[in-house]
Amino acid sequence: MPYILLLFQYHYKYPHWSISQMKTGIATTTMASLPQTIILFLLLLGAFAQARDPFACDSKDAKTSSLPFCKVSMPIPNRVTDLLGRLTMQEKVRLLVNNAAAVPRLGIKGYEWWSEALHGVSNVGPGTKFGGAFPGATSFPQVISTAASFNATLWEAIGRVVSDEARAMYNGGAAGLTYWSPNVNIFRDPRWGRGQETPGEDPVLAGTYAASYVKGLQGNNGDRLKVAACCKHFTAYDLDNWNGVDRFHFNAKVSKQDIEDTFDVPFKMCVQDGNVASVMCSYNQVNGVPTCADPNLLKRTIRGQWNLNGYIVSDCDSVGVFYNTQHYTSTPEEAAADAIKAGLDLDCGPFLAQYTENAVTRGLLKEADVNSALANTLTVQMRLGMFDGEPSAQPFGNLGPKDVCTPAHQELALEAARQGIVLLNNRGPSLPLSHLRHRTVAVIGPNSNATVTMIGNYAGVACAYTSPLQGIGNYAKTIHQMGCADVACNDDKLFSGAINAARQAEATVLVMGLDQSIEAEFRDRTGLLLPGRQQELVSKVAMASKGPTILVLMSGGPIDVSFAKNDPRIGAILWAGYPGQAGGAAIADVLYGTTNPEGKLPMTWYPQEYVSNLPMTDMAMRSSPNRNYPGRTYKFYKGPVVYPFGHGLSYTNFVHTIASAPKVVTVPLDGHRHSGNATISGKAIKVNHVRCNKLSVGLQVDVKNTGSKEGTHTMLVFSKPPAGHWAPQKQLVAFAKVHVPARSQRRVGINIHVCKFLSVVDRSGVRRIPTGVHNLHIGGAKHSLSLQPVTLGVIKS
Repeated sequence: MPYILLLFQYHYKYPHWSISQMKTGIATTTMASLPQTIILFLLLLGAFAQARDPFACDSKDAKTSSLPFCKVSMPIPNRVTDLLGRLTMQEKVRLLVNNAAAVPRLGIKGYEWWSEALHGVSNVGPGTKFGGAFPGATSFPQVISTAASFNATLWEAIGRVVSDEARAMYNGGAAGLTYWSPNVNIFRDPRWGRGQETPGEDPVLAGTYAASYVKGLQGNNGDRLKVAACCKHFTAYDLDNWNGVDRFHFNAKVSKQDIEDTFDVPFKMCVQDGNVASVMCSYNQVNGVPTCADPNLLKRTIRGQWNLNGYIVSDCDSVGVFYNTQHYTSTPEEAAADAIKAGLDLDCGPFLAQYTENAVTRGLLKEADVNSALANTLTVQMRLGMFDGEPSAQPFGNLGPKDVCTPAHQELALEAARQGIVLLNNRGPSLPLSHLRHRTVAVIGPNSNATVTMIGNYAGVACAYTSPLQGIGNYAKTIHQMGCADVACNDDKLFSGAINAARQAEATVLVMGLDQSIEAEFRDRTGLLLPGRQQELVSKVAMASKGPTILVLMSGGPIDVSFAKNDPRIGAILWAGYPGQAGGAAIADVLYGTTNPEGKLPMTWYPQEYVSNLPMTDMAMRSSPNRNYPGRTYKFYKGPVVYPFGHGLSYTNFVHTIASAPKVVTVPLDGHRHSGNATISGKAIKVNHVRCNKLSVGLQVDVKNTGSKEGTHTMLVFSKPPAGHWAPQKQLVAFAKVHVPARSQRRVGINIHVCKFLSVVDRSGVRRIPTGVHNLHIGGAKHSLSLQPVTLGVIKS
């Protein structure tokens, strides 16, 4: 093959390779001696060959590029108004759907809005195409795993990498710029198949994750967007298909208290702290109204109270679902009108393109309503630069194949996996393994050589994989046996090989757990135990093992492994979640102590008995002894657990001391709003009657590493409020990371926003700040803080 063709072949197959790597890869002396300048020239030709034509306002089209909506110097609202004035009704309705039609007479191409980037650029959704110059993208750990790091800096860094690769793929014509990620629903029930996509069960953790990841994705370019993120699925969506009830038919009956206290918190933080460009409404109804047809949720809450600067999109075919499946309206035109009037701007699906024009003709909807919806979507496209002409001349226009799957990006995926691994048990201790004593390791289990399983769902095509078997193989000689053909583990045909391997090796690592055949979108779990005969395999291998037995679990949801926790023959248990493309390397690094584990569980691990008589359909968060209801999440459930929220061990020991903290904080009431009992009820102050702006509590905490191994400590700060039945038993109010060398100490500053994080919600859904003593807990350290109201003078406007 001629060397030029070989060069292009390697360029498209391995776009992240350096020139020296390509020279090495092509086994011809001719190529090896080819001048570097010629190689660079040919690479540029390849990059230009992949360049995207302008979406609109192409300078080569003088007729359209001179129109006012193409003038970058004009304010975006003026450009949007000009464009709307040029569109016919037929053209407008075809822009209300995800596969928006072209408007050739105005030089506007068609656009696919639906792309996904949950934990890397995904191949879910028609907006992204892998292949050619973009054979893969960096696949980070599934969100539940990354959440276990409790590291907001990491979450934002991942967002920046994902948006670099997304922009590069857009420039190469392989992706869009609108990504319907992240999923910030609350992991309310441990059986939910999509819990793996979320940041866990705590609203503050989920909201902080949302804001951080969105900032990374969208960039810090003022009102301009690198890519447009989307927080989904609003709201109270956490059931897919359980016991004959599916998400298309489910009516989530939710109290005002739980909406305000739990379900809406991550979305509010995503909009107000993350400034997200989009919110997606969900399939389910909330209290009898489809979320995508509810003006209280969309128009009044997301856009009105929270001031969304962006568009609202339906989950795919949600408008069709509430007409065809939920029978919410009598005609499709009424469904289209209800959705748009409620505040929906874009339909993932064909419904609005089919029925909106007739809805206007019949007087159910005004053209002004259609214009309002389009103004929101067109504004986001203009903020993305899609109406600014040639993409290569814009910010991020230089990104291309060379910026995808880079060594730095893949190293970040490895680091994210390391930070998300949670050490659940360490008897003895049995970990870390010794390079000298554990040179032969039996690697056993249905996930022992996993690759695709490690990236979970809503993933793309990974750059490369390191399986657990490969990762451990970098440290020791391995003896590999599956033990079970797959995670279902329906028989014991492969048990004997696994047992014999454990007898021969100096240590045994069992990599067990779940995969997408057990938990996934539209696939909720029926229980919390390991599938099939996995538990039997673990116990028999542990009994036969010559050396220490280590159990590694891959899963999105919690697993009841009480049997292993209580088995003295099982030395340690690790939860790896779905650790991404480099998961096997990260697992091995933790097993052998190259990495000191620092992850903490972002959800409660319940015993199987918890779900035995608990309907997934019961949305109540708080426990109710009167009806034998246990409550949900660490905030409200008081029963036994396998492992609690926030649990995670280290190879060293950290001790906390509160160095400084106020004992009393005055809460200034706004004299203009203060009205006696309306403000203070049950010794709790209405948040909207408080001057909240800079009202925070500052703590200084000394973290001492008393062990002989350096480590990064994940510090969780909880508060126990004094508000009785209103309040949770405790709630997360802050978290921080600190690296502490062995036998050293570091001081960490913590700021707790009083109105956001020390407040509770009453039964009417009103957020209040309890006065009196709040008990703060940081590990073993405790501090009592008294909040006292003080009325300030009336503010003159």
